[in-house]
Formats: sequence, structure tokens, C-alpha cells
Amino acid sequence: MCMHFKTSSGLNKPMIIQRIFLLAGIFAVGISGQLEGQHSEPADPLVIQKIQGEFRFDGVVDDPCWTNATLLPMVMQSPVFGQPPSEKTEIMITYDNTFIYVGGRMYDRSPDKIMYTSRLRDELTPQNDWFAVTFDSFNDKENGLCFATTPAGIRLDMAILNDATDVEKPLSKDWNTFWDVKTSITDDGWFTELKIPFSSLRFQSHNEKVTMGMISFRYLPRDTLEIDIFPAIPNNWGGNSWLKVSQAREIVFEGIQPRKPFYIAPYLIGGMIQESRLNDAGTTRELHTEPEVNAGLDVKYGLTENLTLDLSVNTDFAQVEADNAQLNLTRFSLFFPEKRTFFLERTSNFSFAFDESNNLFYSRRIGLANDEFPVPIYGGARLVGRTGKMDIGLLDMQTHPFDHPDDTTKNLSSENFGILRLRRQVFNQNSYAGGIITSRLGADGTYNTAYGLDGIFRLQGDNYLDIKWAQTFDDAYHNKIGALDNSRVWIDLCNRKALGFGYDVFMGRAGENYRPDVGFEQRENYYLLGTKLLYGWRPGAESPIDRHKFLLNAKQWNENKNNNLQTFLASAGYALYLKSGASLNLLINHNIEQIQDTFQILGTGDVIPGKYSFTGLDMMINSPYSWKLFLMARVQAGEYYGGNQFSIFLSPIYSPGPGFRLELMYGYDRVRFPAESETCEGHIAGLRTSFMFSNKLSAIAFVQYNNVDDAVITNLRFRYNPKEGNDFYLVFNEGRNTFPGREDPPLQQIESRSILVKYTYTFVL
Repeated sequence: MCMHFKTSSGLNKPMIIQRIFLLAGIFAVGISGQLEGQHSEPADPLVIQKIQGEFRFDGVVDDPCWTNATLLPMVMQSPVFGQPPSEKTEIMITYDNTFIYVGGRMYDRSPDKIMYTSRLRDELTPQNDWFAVTFDSFNDKENGLCFATTPAGIRLDMAILNDATDVEKPLSKDWNTFWDVKTSITDDGWFTELKIPFSSLRFQSHNEKVTMGMISFRYLPRDTLEIDIFPAIPNNWGGNSWLKVSQAREIVFEGIQPRKPFYIAPYLIGGMIQESRLNDAGTTRELHTEPEVNAGLDVKYGLTENLTLDLSVNTDFAQVEADNAQLNLTRFSLFFPEKRTFFLERTSNFSFAFDESNNLFYSRRIGLANDEFPVPIYGGARLVGRTGKMDIGLLDMQTHPFDHPDDTTKNLSSENFGILRLRRQVFNQNSYAGGIITSRLGADGTYNTAYGLDGIFRLQGDNYLDIKWAQTFDDAYHNKIGALDNSRVWIDLCNRKALGFGYDVFMGRAGENYRPDVGFEQRENYYLLGTKLLYGWRPGAESPIDRHKFLLNAKQWNENKNNNLQTFLASAGYALYLKSGASLNLLINHNIEQIQDTFQILGTGDVIPGKYSFTGLDMMINSPYSWKLFLMARVQAGEYYGGNQFSIFLSPIYSPGPGFRLELMYGYDRVRFPAESETCEGHIAGLRTSFMFSNKLSAIAFVQYNNVDDAVITNLRFRYNPKEGNDFYLVFNEGRNTFPGREDPPLQQIESRSILVKYTYTFVL
């Protein structure tokens, strides 16, 4: 076991540095306000022409109906904004009472360079030529629905979240809806036709007139990456600029008769499940085998043209892909993203986000115990949409009781989860105010409820003010309305541009009894002050460099009552983005940590209470997107809690063609404590192999090894998807212990195993 302790002086240094950064941030706010000015006046709405002439849905784009369709003038966004596209591109849009039709002629003088390396539904990889169209269907300037395809004709639909302001997760590709696409490839280039039902969009109409926002773009992964776009959105917001629905062009459809979708999707599931369990005497573990036969039902009904009700009975997620394994070198809980489609449609309607991953609503609290064990769900209901200027999200789910396989103290009674989220546009189209209520009610009398109030306001140009207040109420505490001990507050003033001077000045506080049991919160009992400063610029048009970015960050967490330091983090970094898609990010971090309780790393090393000061380097690189062997790598090295750390993560992806892809993942963490002559090591290895026989038939094998947990996890998925809403899955999952003797009584070599068949068929009424 690794045991170590280190002390240091300089308690005042973090506060001095923090104040310098805060003053610099305030200065940057003033400078930015002088430089930015107001947003430019939007162009007049573009009235889309109704379909005239014959339409054959074949992906050739030579039908008479395209002659009179509305032509969208494309302009280069990257590498040089405002230039004509390097390859001729014609994008047309038309519609009838049922569908929106989008046609694309992607001419190419070098058709041998057209790239398409995947046939998987919802596959988003940069090694493909792309065409996409985004609709801000509620015209709220914040959320969008994106429909994309490649020369292989795959279907990718995505939900754009919060105007793509979250760099790590600007969109969710797990959102699915009903639509279709066809493509063709010739010596002149590649061509596509998209057929999107109005009922899949959700919108508001006034006197049979519908106004939406729209963006279309073409992506060419060549030696120099190119993005051609409509409307002419500059690349001012970094790599997510093509997703900025706040910059979309307003378009108008006239004579639309709203239709209310009604989908009924029953499912059947059968197979076998094996689990390792302790016997009644607690002396040995045995492998229990049980058959699995189940059925359920999902219903989607359009209450109005812009409000959708989803009902689910005996909700099941057997087909969901396994989480990527992670090693934890911190004292905080790991965050795993949601992958279950039921919780992903218009997920931004439910979001109440603070800093980092902290959120008052974290859907993985529903149907998962300890982020590990599935908890059966009786069913539930969800209502999402918009009425007037109000966004609505309502969710209620009821779970089965849960018996932990080894620890009865972690058993759960049947629980009810409820969430109500309301947000309304105020002042301007980019400002919102709203609130949220969450509840977790156990059949055993336990409860945890919360409410929150928030507002995000565009002040001037790209300057935004974000304010949030939340309180939790738990049966374990005597919480009071308006008290600080069970409250969370967040204030953030930032500039969203990636070019020129940027800033982010923020503060937060969480009381000692703030416990959001339907949310995610990494820390407890603290207040936070922080500043982020950046400066980005572009070199000349002839340079292979797309943009540079320098940044300075400082954040400090202190305990509320005694003002003791928890963490101070100062960072200085540089990022280089090439026009080929390759990038380099360098970050120097200096940490001061005050540890109150012992925590363990890599399963063997104990970091004991004390004060630590350490500095390290964090570097990330990725290769050009046009390479068939694409490489991402991250290296971290430096001091670490009185010792030193070296970590490396490698992820090469080989995509020789649309039928096969090989992804390797390897992570290695080594922590040494010279004073104790101790070394702690962690390894994670993963191999994902994808066989794509057609756009409808695929098989994926995902195997992961984790030496800290002494586990091998295998997930095999065979999918046949002949059309949207008609799905057949064959799924094999296995958890295997590589060191069964690490516990007493010894573990079974097989921890869990299942083989399941799931079939879903959707009736469209």
C-alpha cells in the first residue's frame, strides 16, 4: 500500500493569484464589451417554395421538382471564411404538406478522394465526406435538430444543445427520429436526397405559417479540411461554429397543416442471464442462471404540433452499448454520459447545469444503482416541447426494488423519480429564465427533493450572464426554505467567442447539506471563485494553421465555514489547430490540494490527509482527419501528491473502407511515491471492431480490460435495422474476473453473463 504525506507553506499565494485573475477577468469584460458590439441584424426570412413537379426518391437529384426548389447559396466557412466553395455545391429545399425535401449535388473534380468509411446508423466520424441540414424547429435560437448523411447514405440525426456552447458535448447523436435518405455516386461527385417528415421536427405554426431556423453544410476531409455553409456563419466560435443555431437563417413554410404523430412500439426480449451471488451462509459464491422473457411498450403521441407525450411500460435498455472504462486518479466520482435513447430526446429541456458536469438532473440516477447495476423500471411518462415561448420538460418514472448482489445496505426500495423543467424566453431571443423541480421518493419513506431557479441573459454581443439558485430537501436533514446549508448558487459572466479576447468569470457555492439525489455533484460544502482568460487568432489565408489559442485559468475551492482551502488550480495553455484537422493542446497545471480524508487511487495507493502542492504537464494531439489511420493521444506527467505521475492514453482508429473499422484504446497510469518506495500502476485496454455489412446490418464487438478492477468486460451487438422503428438486436454481455482470489470467499471467474434477443416494431398510426 502506498502511504505518504507532504506539507507546504504559502497559504496566501492562491488567494493573491486568484484576485489577480479576477481583476484581469473584469478588465477583459470591459475590453470585450468595447470590441464586440451588438449582433449584426438578421437577414429577412427566406420563404421556401412548395414542391412543383415529379419527385422520385432515388438519391440522383435530377427530378423536375428541383428546378423550382429554393436554392441555398453556399459559402466557405473554413479554411478561409467568405470564399467560394472549392468544389461546386448546389443545395435545394422544397416541401409539401407532409415532408421537407432537401437535395444536394456535391460535385467533385477528384471523385477518387471522396471518403466514406462507415455504414453505421448514427456514426459520427471525421473521416467521411458529409452533408447535413439543421433545423431550429421552434426558432428558439438555442436548440437544433440536425440530419446528416455521407456518400454511403447513412442516417445520422443529432440534437444540438444550448447553442453548442459546451465544447465537450455540443450535441447528442443518440437522439433518433423518423426520416429517410438516399445517395448516389458518379464521376461528377456524390448526390443526396433527404426526406424529413414535419411530424419528426415539432414546431409552432401561426395561421398555417411555420418559421424555423436553418443551417446546411458540406464537409470535405482533404489535406485541408473544408466546410461550406449556408448561411454565411463565420468561424468565430471555434470548431462548433457550424452548429450555432443562434446564427441560423430564418426560413418560412406556408400552408402547413400540423399533424400529430402517433407511434406504438412494442418489444419482445428473451434469453439467459447468469450472475455470481453469495450463498445464504455467505461462505461461497455461486453462478445463478435464470431465463429472461420479457415484453414492453413505448408510445409516442403528439398532443399538439409542438408537445409530445412519451409513455413507456416495462422500460428496457438491453441493447445499449457498454460504458467506456475509466481509471480514477482523483478523489471525486467519475461522470459517465447517458446513452439510453428514452432520456435523450430534447435533453436540453431538462438540463440545469452548473460548472463542469454538475447538474441538478442526471438521468443515470434512474434505472442504475451506483452507476453499475441495472434497476428494472416499471415504466413512466415524459412530456417535452414548447408552447409559445415556454420550453417544457416533464418526466416521471417508477423503478422496481433493487437487491444488491453482495451488500444488503445498498438495497433500494421501489422509487419514483419526477422532474419538471420550465424555461421561457425573456428580453431577447438568446435569454431565458426558468425553474426546475426534482423528486426521488422511496416506498420505504425516504425522499429527496429539489428546486432551482435560473436565468441566462445575453447582455451584449457574445457576452452572457448565467445565474442559478437551487435547494435540496432530504429526509436525513431538517432543511429549511431559503437556508444556505442546503443551497447551491452559481453566477457566471462569460464571452462565448473563440477569436479575440475571451473571458469567463464565475463563482459558486454548495452548502454542507446540499444533496441532489437526482443530480450529479462532485464536491460538497464549498465556495468557488474562478477566471478563464483566452486569446485566439487566425494567421493568413495561405498558412497551414487554422488558429492559435492562448489561455490562462485559475480556480479555487474553499470550505464554507472555516474557509480552509480545498483545491487551488492555475493553468496556462496553448492550442494549435491546423487546417488539416490535426491539433495540439498543451496545458501546464499547478495544484494545491488540502486533503481531509484518505482516498485511494488505482486500487492500491492511499493519499492520506495533508496539504500538497504539485505541477504537471497535460498534452493532447490528434492526427489529420483525412488519414485512414487516425490517432488521438494524451500524455500527462509531473508531480502528484508528494510523488510523480505519468499517464498516457492512445486511441488509433483504422478505417480502410465503409465495411470495417478497428479501434484500439490503451490507457496507462503510473504513480510513484519515492519516499515510500511505492509504485501504483493502472492499465485499461479496449478493442472495438465494427463490421458493417450494409446500412441496415452490422455487428460490433467491444472488449475491455481493467487491471484495477481485475476485470474483462465483453459486449457483442448484432443489429438488423431494415427501417426506422424496426429493430432486431442480438446482444452478448460478459463480466469476467481475472483475479478471483482477491476476495474471501473467492469470486467466480464469471461475474455476470447474458445473451439476449430483442425485437422492436413500431406501428405508425
